[in-house]
Amino acid sequence: MTQAKVIAITNQKGGVGKTTTAVNLAYYLAKMGRKVLLVDLDPQGNATSGLGFDKQKLKYTILDVIRNELPLAQATIDTSHKNLFLVPGTAHLANVEVELATAERRFIRLKQALEAPHGYDYIIIDSPPSLSLLTVNGLIAAHYVLLPVQAEFYALEGLGQLLETMQLVRKGMNPTLELLGVLVTMVDSRTTLSSQVHEEIKRHFPGKVLKNTIPRNIRLAEAPSHGVPVGAYDRWSKGARAYKAAAKEIADRAE
Repeated sequence: MTQAKVIAITNQKGGVGKTTTAVNLAYYLAKMGRKVLLVDLDPQGNATSGLGFDKQKLKYTILDVIRNELPLAQATIDTSHKNLFLVPGTAHLANVEVELATAERRFIRLKQALEAPHGYDYIIIDSPPSLSLLTVNGLIAAHYVLLPVQAEFYALEGLGQLLETMQLVRKGMNPTLELLGVLVTMVDSRTTLSSQVHEEIKRHFPGKVLKNTIPRNIRLAEAPSHGVPVGAYDRWSKGARAYKAAAKEIADRAE
């Protein structure tokens, strides 16, 4: 059984399309015939509701796993999409910082849960928009980081901190952690600002910026309220086609 490729989707800035990327990347990798697990590690639980699950009605979540009370398989639910599975998250995750503040092995709880053989090709982690205990758990558990960056003026602000955290994780707990790619999101092709920011991001991350970018697209914004990925909502929309192409490029890099 091959080991799953674990990709943490991380940016401590909110509103950069992180959850949209996690849900749609997972969906398109599953469409490509890979068996995919999406782990909702964000207390906002948007990946969970974005796949149509009612957060009030969940029996178990990733919190039960991180508390060491439950094996991963027991918290995993089948989505209505072929090959795509979810470990849901809810607002209760916000308590984990306090709960585990002095707990043993608090930084490697997720890594240990993901290490048991599960038969997945990919595990996608939707990290919280902060450099928290949960984010660090995600980075320690992952082989790769995918960094969504918004094509806007302050795009690179705060990224230095995230890259420092990645360095610390590499030094301490996960020496093979690698930046898989930078995905430029919310691109407005009508503005020169978008292309200027894109060029600046390329200068900042030579060789790491994905060729495919994600446009601003109303269908992408609407899909989560219907509880489906954009490819199931409107597969011919610009947003759906962009994520399909990006997923292929990400798979090529990871494989």
